[in-house]
Amino acid sequence: MATKIFLTGATGYIGGETLYQLVEAHPEYELTLLVRNEERGKPVAAAYPKARLVYGSLDSADVIEREAAAADIVIHTADSSDDQPSARAIAKGLAAGHSAERPGYWIHLCGTGILTWYDLAHSRFGEAPLAEQAYDDIGSISEILSLPRDAPHRDVDEIVLGASAAGYPAVRTLIFCPPTIYGRGRGPVNQRSVQVPRIVEYALQRGFAPVQGAGLSEWDNVHIRDVGAFFVRAVAAALDPATRDDPEVFGPRAYFFLENGDRHKWSDVARWVADEAARRGLLPEPAVKTVDDVPSLGTNSRGVASRARKYFGWEPRGPSLKDEIPDAVTVEAERLGKV
Repeated sequence: MATKIFLTGATGYIGGETLYQLVEAHPEYELTLLVRNEERGKPVAAAYPKARLVYGSLDSADVIEREAAAADIVIHTADSSDDQPSARAIAKGLAAGHSAERPGYWIHLCGTGILTWYDLAHSRFGEAPLAEQAYDDIGSISEILSLPRDAPHRDVDEIVLGASAAGYPAVRTLIFCPPTIYGRGRGPVNQRSVQVPRIVEYALQRGFAPVQGAGLSEWDNVHIRDVGAFFVRAVAAALDPATRDDPEVFGPRAYFFLENGDRHKWSDVARWVADEAARRGLLPEPAVKTVDDVPSLGTNSRGVASRARKYFGWEPRGPSLKDEIPDAVTVEAERLGKV
């Protein structure tokens, strides 16, 4: 019997890449995709005619509960880190449709924005990371599980963790936390990331690339194709007897970070963008200026992806963030009609 997967976010950047790689690697999977409406679903249906589309928003609890109950694996990527109603619906559906003899697996997309809590709480923007702001997803799991309740995404993570704690072994969860994601996706609708394109857009519209505060804040990063590869491995782990019953892979401690070891300062990214835009004649000069209106570029997010490497053998293969800057500038220049 084919593995049944319920995926939200097929029209999104991460969900679209995940869908692409799942179909490429395992065309035998039986995919059900949640999309907002038929019009939104047309490009998805055209690209993936074998997939089954169901229509509804993240507030469509009846649809989400029904499909989660029927699926072997739920992959939640549609505004998953911050939408409580959809998380509650998935938890309810998995609990209703599964048992210890037939567990339901939930692969939930969060993000390492959760690690920015200290900078946000203390309005500490643009400063270098403190030593205690580095989190290893195995070695620091106790600290990760006890982050403040007002940390970004923490409210939804608690719903996921609660489903695992209350429903285990019938409901088994994995929380996936990527950092800055870059590169062009291969999904049917949105192929554009968020953080780097915003810097490029800012530069092309205002004539300079922004640096928040002192410009010393740091984030990890990972290419979108390495993110998609992680999801493929996570699904395989849910089907593998060697990992599917391991609570370190699917359970209350199963937080998976991702990073390629090539941490960046946001000030460096701004300089790379300014240099490339000036080289193309899109800026009169490679100007970078200190600002105070992009606090998201002033936080620190540092995580070590020990768990993915240990349990999945995952290793990043994508090009570096710096190498992808020329394409990011191209995409934004075309989108803004600058070329």
